[in-house]
Amino acid sequence: MARRCVICDKGTVFGNLRSHAENKNRRNWKPNLQKARIVLNGSPRRAYVCTRCLRSGKVERAL
Repeated sequence: MARRCVICDKGTVFGNLRSHAENKNRRNWKPNLQKARIVLNGSPRRAYVCTRCLRSGKVERAL
């Protein structure tokens, strides 16, 4: 599964996990992607879309 939103291109972000003892570990934050039927370029298709795009109305849902 491609961890990328087809609308806003949001993807996985990498960074550091810092504990109280200042231990350093690499970690990643994955976007909350949902598979949805959307209208893309005039035709309906299934695609992975982040929940922020779904909630804000950037996506036209296909029936």
